[in-house]
Amino acid sequence: MKSTYIKLSLSAVILLGVYSCKKGEASASDLEAYSNTEPASKMVSDSVSSVATMKIKDKQFIKTADVNMEVKDVYNATISIEKSVQDLGGFVTHSNLRSNVVSENTYNTSDEDAMLIKKYQTENAMQVRVPTEKLGEFLTVINNDKLFLNSRSINAEDVTSGIRYAEMESQRNKKTAENISQLKTDKDKVKLGDNNMTEGNLQKLAGMDIADNLKYSTVDIYIKEPKLRIAEIAVTNTTRLDNKYKFNFIYDAKDGFVYGFYLIQKIIVSLINIWPLLLIAACVIYFVRKRKGAKPEQSKIPD
Repeated sequence: MKSTYIKLSLSAVILLGVYSCKKGEASASDLEAYSNTEPASKMVSDSVSSVATMKIKDKQFIKTADVNMEVKDVYNATISIEKSVQDLGGFVTHSNLRSNVVSENTYNTSDEDAMLIKKYQTENAMQVRVPTEKLGEFLTVINNDKLFLNSRSINAEDVTSGIRYAEMESQRNKKTAENISQLKTDKDKVKLGDNNMTEGNLQKLAGMDIADNLKYSTVDIYIKEPKLRIAEIAVTNTTRLDNKYKFNFIYDAKDGFVYGFYLIQKIIVSLINIWPLLLIAACVIYFVRKRKGAKPEQSKIPD
C-alpha cells in the first residue's frame, strides 16, 4: 500500500512538472505574440508599400506611384512631404497649392468697417521624385499624414528587355560606324555618318532617361482638406462711400446743362451734314404742292 502511495505521488509530481513546462511554453509564446502586436502596425505599413520595395533578380523595374488622400491641413502636409522628399535624397518637380473659393460675402459691421467672409477648400497637386530604393519608405511616411486615403496605385514596369535591346542597338550603331568609316569619302558617306551619329545620340538620350527613371521613382500626390475653411477678412465699408458719392445735385445739374448744350450742337452739325438731302426734300415738297394747286383750275369746264 505504501509503495502504491509513493508511485502515485511520483506520478503526480511528474504530471505537475509537465504541466508547469507546458504552461511556461504557453506563456513564452503568448509573450512573444504580445510583443509582436506593437510592430503589427509597422508590418501593415510596410506591407502597404510592398509593391514599391519589390526586387527580382535579373529584372529592372521603373516604378511610379499615384496617391490621392485627404489631410487635416494641406499647407502643413505639403511642408512635411517636401521635407520627407529632401531627407530621402529626392526632389520636388511640381507643386500647385491653391484655395478654391466656394462662396464670398461682405457684411457691414459699422459705417466705416465691414467683414469679408470666404468659404474655401485648399488642395495641392504635387509631383516628386525619390530614389527608387526608398520609394516604399516614402509612401509609408506620407501615409502618416492622411485622414482618409481615397486611392493609391503603384506601378512597376519591367524594362529589362528594353535595356537589353538598347545595348544591342548600341552595338549595332557602333558596328555601322565602323563600316561607314571604311567607305570611300563622298557626300553619301558624310550623310550616312551624320544619320548614324544622330541615331546614336538618340539611343544615348533614351538610355539616360531609362537610367534616370530607374534611379528615381516618380510619385504624383493629390491632397485636399475634407471640409471647408472659413476666412474672416476685415475690409472697408464701401456701401456707405458709394451712397455718399452716388448723387450730387449741383454737379449733375451742371453736367446735364452742358450735355444738353453739346447735344444741340451735335444736332445742328448733323443737319448741316445732310443739307443736300434737306434741299432735295424741300424742292420735292414745293413741286408737289404747286401741282396740286394747278389741277383744280384745269378741271373747270366752260358752259
